[in-house]
Amino acid sequence: MAANCTASASKTKTKKKHFVAQKVKLFRASEPLLSVLMWGVNHTINELSHVQIPVMLMPDDFKAFSKIKVDNHLFNKENLPSRFKFKEYCPMVFRNLRERFCIDDQDYQNSVTRSAPINSDAQNRMGARFLTTYDKRFVIKTITSEDVAEMHNILKKYHQYIVECHGNTLLPQFLGMYRLTVDGVETYMTVTRNVFSHRLTVHRKYDLKGSTVSREASGKEKAKELPTLKDNDFLNEGQRIQIGDENKKMFLDKLKRDVEFLAQLKIMDYSLLVGIHDVDRAEQEEVEVEEKGEEEDCENDGMSHPVGSYGTPPDSPGNMLNFPRIFGLGEFDPTVDVYAIKSQDITLANFPDAPRKEVFFMAIIDILTHYDAKKKAAHAAKTVKHGAGAEISTVNPEQYSKRFLEFMSNIIA
Repeated sequence: MAANCTASASKTKTKKKHFVAQKVKLFRASEPLLSVLMWGVNHTINELSHVQIPVMLMPDDFKAFSKIKVDNHLFNKENLPSRFKFKEYCPMVFRNLRERFCIDDQDYQNSVTRSAPINSDAQNRMGARFLTTYDKRFVIKTITSEDVAEMHNILKKYHQYIVECHGNTLLPQFLGMYRLTVDGVETYMTVTRNVFSHRLTVHRKYDLKGSTVSREASGKEKAKELPTLKDNDFLNEGQRIQIGDENKKMFLDKLKRDVEFLAQLKIMDYSLLVGIHDVDRAEQEEVEVEEKGEEEDCENDGMSHPVGSYGTPPDSPGNMLNFPRIFGLGEFDPTVDVYAIKSQDITLANFPDAPRKEVFFMAIIDILTHYDAKKKAAHAAKTVKHGAGAEISTVNPEQYSKRFLEFMSNIIA
């Protein structure tokens, strides 16, 4: 009788396990590389949670790494390859940076691992690939081994700078750097905070360097749904960033401080990424979505879906973004959308040049280009081609920073 009880109990247990299996993270993604990224970030954050937070970082932390090699991996083989390697660079440093950028490790882990990252059609001229986490909070970018070396070169000074400015910066917020080895191919990736909002749609996007030579988006780029436009496109459209005197001063002070820091590090070729959310257009789009939703509700017998929600898995844990506060049109949470600035609020109806109601997302991107021999050679070649006075992008870091700041000062009102 006792044996039967045991047998039935074990059967029940097995049954229960079958039902709760969905709670196990399966790291489902469209390709093995992304499954390995999800698995790796999940593993490293879990490992870090058992490591005591040190009072201060040591010089060795800036050279450290953790790595794991998985062989004959049988669990979850429909999603993960049977053999792969995952390496995290400077885990203690990036944990400290996440903390200084007010990003909780649990939230970071959930964003990267709860559902597969989403491919973006953005691609820079070096062929880097961009993805966003499913909740749009973070950007994952493939980088080169040279970028990894440059990150190691600047990491100590970058960390010190973030400490000194209390995380209040327009520089990229680096949150993790990894090497993934799948099928013998090594892929390097960084994770940064998304410059754009997880909630407010960006309607126009610019990559600005303060140079006008060959700084126009290609026809192929302009054909995209959300093309990345450049300096000449911005100027030719007569575009302005109208944020008011107070915001302009705060923004340019921060930009100047950041750019001077980059010049000290002999870094150049960075850009100001600008995203523009058009509040009136968003309102119109919301009306259209609601009307379409009402039509579908009639067809679906009253089954309704929330407007503007994104694909959050049903069993998502307590990520703050899964319980969003209710915001009005063009409103945002400055603790989440840290790069957002509202357009100047002019309420006079008869004001002839009143700016459109917009929200601007602006931050510096691509800061891993050092002024090395390759850039010097490119500068010499371009000077021969365009003449010594031409506004070419490959000048030295001091000239680059000066020209960059001058250009941004002129386009912001």
